[in-house]
Amino acid sequence: MKKHYPWLFFDADGTLFDYNRAEGTAFRRAFESVQLQFEEPYLRVYQEINNKLWKALERHEITPTVLRLRRFELLLEALQLNGSADDLNLAYVEQLGLCADLIDGAYEVLETLSKTSRIAIVTNGLDAVQRSRMLHSTIQPFISELIISEEVGAAKPHPAFFDAAFTRTGNPARQDVLIVGDSLTSDMRGGVDYGIDTCWYNPGGEITPDGLSLTYEIENLQELLNIIR
Repeated sequence: MKKHYPWLFFDADGTLFDYNRAEGTAFRRAFESVQLQFEEPYLRVYQEINNKLWKALERHEITPTVLRLRRFELLLEALQLNGSADDLNLAYVEQLGLCADLIDGAYEVLETLSKTSRIAIVTNGLDAVQRSRMLHSTIQPFISELIISEEVGAAKPHPAFFDAAFTRTGNPARQDVLIVGDSLTSDMRGGVDYGIDTCWYNPGGEITPDGLSLTYEIENLQELLNIIR
């Protein structure tokens, strides 16, 4: 049976926006912008470094400001390249903010759901990237609120992030909110711990881990239309 949620909280990267494509494009363009020779294996090295730092951010071990620069300091060190981590970071953030490619079905699903629910994007992304991307995105008309961890001073899954999101959305009842996201550690864990319904976007068909009770699981965004009325 379908359920109505007055508020839908969507993660951004990997749920609505095609982050893998954007990351590769922005990374290559950033190297070109600072006159560093780009080689394809560099991207994998960067991803490993970047993913570890974002997990540390989720655990509140580092701040977004530290993350921005540190990932490129570690990258240049690992690749033994001479260059400015600060310049590379600035170029990357600028380029990433221009990449607004969507996951298949995202536009159509948000267009439909926005007719009966209000939609907020809840993201651990960087302020400069997410706001620039939203300005360049076709889904902007469907979004009522954009809540960014760097702006609110807390990251998913920390309850303080969800406190800020609920404040920004008028403090709805928790049963009136569904969070949709691809990350088990930030979106799903955060939603479960906060006491709201969860929908894991799992396009890769990964196995649901034990000990995490999820409300819904989908492999494509169109399935949301079978869940939400």
